[in-house]
Amino acid sequence: MSTPPIPEFSDAEVAELRERYRAERERRVRPDGAAQYRRAEGGFGYYAEDPYAEEITREPLDDRVDAIVLGGGFGGLCAAARLRQRGVERIRIVEKGGDFGGTWYWNRYPGIHCDIESYVYLPLLEEVGYVPRWKYSPGEEIRQHARAIGRTFDLYRDACFQTGVTELRWDDGEWVVRTDRGDAMRATYVVVSNGTLDHPKLPGIPGIETFRGHTFTPAGGTTATPGEDRTAV
Repeated sequence: MSTPPIPEFSDAEVAELRERYRAERERRVRPDGAAQYRRAEGGFGYYAEDPYAEEITREPLDDRVDAIVLGGGFGGLCAAARLRQRGVERIRIVEKGGDFGGTWYWNRYPGIHCDIESYVYLPLLEEVGYVPRWKYSPGEEIRQHARAIGRTFDLYRDACFQTGVTELRWDDGEWVVRTDRGDAMRATYVVVSNGTLDHPKLPGIPGIETFRGHTFTPAGGTTATPGEDRTAV
């Protein structure tokens, strides 16, 4: 089978194409950047609450492990799994959510799917022994696969869920990781694999402070209806 020829474009056609891309970019890129959004804090803090897990209580940890992985999404899970395969025994994953999954833990709105083919996107399929049911996996299949990785490599044993890191410091030949639960954990290795897709972004539009219509977040757990004394988005 012969390879189809690569189409050739004139200088004028290339210039026209570049101008179209430039114009489309200008439509989408705003000069205020991230400042166009409002953070889910203060009066909007309830949008960042975890609707899927009951609050846990535990004593602060002041111990030493071999490796600490910051983030329980696929990046952190892959790093922890490979460390486990290399014989690293005590691996602690610190995750703000109530379980593994990363963005797929937080975002569970109806119809959510990944736009990358499952055999390309889902890691460690052979190690877990899983065959994806969909060409483009729905969010729940992805989330359950993340949990399966945690079980397969025994990563739940030392996991710290509902925990946020407040400080990462190099001290006398090892890392000290402090958290919002008062932990002061030490480790020889730290893998930073926390993402940004778990942070709600609220539109900074006029009237958002007083709007009382029905709203929802991609996480699907926070809503407001007319008449409620809540700001909304």
